[in-house]
Amino acid sequence: MRSFLPAVAEQLFRDIQRAYQESTQIPDDLLIALKFVFGSCALQALDLVDQRSVTCLSSPSGRQAFQVIGGSGRLYTCFLSCHYCPCPAFAYTVLRRNQGLLCKHILAVYLCQAMAVTQQESIPDQQMSAVLSGTGAP
Repeated sequence: MRSFLPAVAEQLFRDIQRAYQESTQIPDDLLIALKFVFGSCALQALDLVDQRSVTCLSSPSGRQAFQVIGGSGRLYTCFLSCHYCPCPAFAYTVLRRNQGLLCKHILAVYLCQAMAVTQQESIPDQQMSAVLSGTGAP
């Protein structure tokens, strides 16, 4: 699922997963590596993780989307399968200027997945269709 990320990022998420499973903390060396690889959005993403701002929506048909409550309180629906977030930072920094791998919302999703702290919510297929089309929220 993360095949579009550089190998160093893939390995970093695996290392975070392993460390967090062992001690429920991310060691300083991995936090430094996170900041080095992802830049300024790393700290903001960790803040979103601490606030439990990431929810994985899943439907009976197997569709999955992630909703992240941003720092301003706005809800962003992110898709890891196509590496997309509708936030302005993703559009500008990642897509337009090509200056970052991810926005803080997608990074928070990856971190929550690695740490197994993602909130889970099952929704009906009809509601998932509304979320995916941008016409509804859970």
